[in-house]
Amino acid sequence: MQGYAFAPASLTVHVGDSVTWTNGDTAPHDVKTTSGPVAIHSPMLDNGQTWTYTFTAAGSYGYYCTVHPDMTARITVPAAPKPTPTPTPTHQHGTGISHEAMPMPNRTAPTTHRAAGTSPKPSAPASPSPSPRTSPPVAAAAPRTEPVAAARPLRPLLLLVGSRAAASRGED
Repeated sequence: MQGYAFAPASLTVHVGDSVTWTNGDTAPHDVKTTSGPVAIHSPMLDNGQTWTYTFTAAGSYGYYCTVHPDMTARITVPAAPKPTPTPTPTHQHGTGISHEAMPMPNRTAPTTHRAAGTSPKPSAPASPSPSPRTSPPVAAAAPRTEPVAAARPLRPLLLLVGSRAAASRGED
């Protein structure tokens, strides 16, 4: 509010943005809407006083000063763009069941996976240590230069035990 005018005379803000009016004239001014989705009316502001309003509804707000009706301005608050849903990829198996639909058992200990026909490597004997254990500080490693494979979720495995010969004889 300066020189008996609102500056800028036209302004665009977004929902959630705040606008502050400051009276730079010696005469008092206020802000009162003539149009818009929400009616607003500030208190009368003397020289140097400010008033702030946060816009919560989209639309076009026309306003003026009730003391000086020739002082007019407009604020436009565009509607927020509607977010487009991001598709969630699912990995299909021959059964038509996705990973998300497959219930997985709760595990309390890590599972070790081995290739068929291999035996587990012997582990080193556990050394006694106080519990809980704190890890020692780790020095920073040099940056990796080789590509790192992305982690992939484990796929459920169906294991059939038996043979066709046993099935034809009626054995389980």
